[in-house]
Amino acid sequence: MQLLKDIITYVRRIVKTPSNDALSDALIIDYINRFWMIDIQARAQFFDFKTKYQFETIPQICDYNMPMYQIQTEPGPQNISFYPVYQGFTGTSYVNGIQIPMYVQRDAFYKIWPNYLQSLNPVATAVASQTTYNLTAPFFPAIPGHVDMTGIVYANTANDPIFASSIPQIADPVTSVVRPSIPYSSIYPGVYITYQNENGSTTTISDSGIYLSGNTGGQLYGLLIATQSDGTIPVSSYPFNYLPLGTYSTTSNTINYITGEINVTFPSQPQPGSDIQVQSYYYQNGIPRAILQYNNVLTIRPPPEIPYLIELDAYLTPAAFLSSEQAIQFGYMCEYIARGAARKILSDTGDVEQFNFYEPLFKEQETLVWKRSQRIFTSQRTGTIFSELQGPQSNIQGVGSGAT
Repeated sequence: MQLLKDIITYVRRIVKTPSNDALSDALIIDYINRFWMIDIQARAQFFDFKTKYQFETIPQICDYNMPMYQIQTEPGPQNISFYPVYQGFTGTSYVNGIQIPMYVQRDAFYKIWPNYLQSLNPVATAVASQTTYNLTAPFFPAIPGHVDMTGIVYANTANDPIFASSIPQIADPVTSVVRPSIPYSSIYPGVYITYQNENGSTTTISDSGIYLSGNTGGQLYGLLIATQSDGTIPVSSYPFNYLPLGTYSTTSNTINYITGEINVTFPSQPQPGSDIQVQSYYYQNGIPRAILQYNNVLTIRPPPEIPYLIELDAYLTPAAFLSSEQAIQFGYMCEYIARGAARKILSDTGDVEQFNFYEPLFKEQETLVWKRSQRIFTSQRTGTIFSELQGPQSNIQGVGSGAT
């Protein structure tokens, strides 16, 4: 049974276009993909799409972007850009097999795990004719900055910026310096270095959420960027660490999040005698006890000091059909998918009569497909205080209770 070809045949029968000249297979596949990837997840949460998402934490890293599919090319010129692998999570989460709470509201999460930013602390005094300094953050290990999902997509990669070499780089149009192509609006710093210029303005240096590749000895180096007092970024300092050939150094404009060591060359001369100040987010590392899902980012508190296995119950986003015969995971949905794709074609072509005629048949198929999930969802009774579904509580030394 060749499922994709069968679906294409069903679509042609419904829209009355047997000829590939009038309606190409590539265009039908495009409609199939749009219904399969976008419409279905919004119309119903089928049981067959339930799955488990798991990953190992990285020591000191507490923000993880949700995974995305790579760019996929359909027959013809159409491309399917980056798309989330998962529709969302159900709220059940585990760390090393122990259940912990998951939050989707920042206020509730940060009431228990406040994102306290240490106040500005003088760490050095500016010296005349000196712009390069070796500083130490007053609180460390420090929570690293982060690049959100929009920044990852803008950089045209499905990889998180755990290593700087994984981020595509572009040449600066003014200085020809090679730099990552990530907008500043997608960067959420965790460390700030502030000083006063000779003209009275201030300059802020922050970490970029991009890390150096090849870290050794368990160290974690982050690249720095510079910001003017008006919030803009000088072209010559974005990101701050990169050199003309796209190389980078652990001793030039980086921060060691573990030891708090900062090596920085300021883009302007600080006012001699003025304070150079550093502030950062700080948390004592330990076993993760809570997760926040927000802005397609999973935030873990406290930051992990060693790798932990995180497991989440999730709803899978169906992958694109493309031209593969193996891309259709569930054969019983074939007619439903065909009627859904044909429905979109009829609406786009303005064939109202045919659309209205086939609409009840489409809804009938959706009901039949949904019945399969209903049987599974209703096969297990709802847990009560008297039922055997409760089981033991996972409150081992406060883990899972949200206690600090």
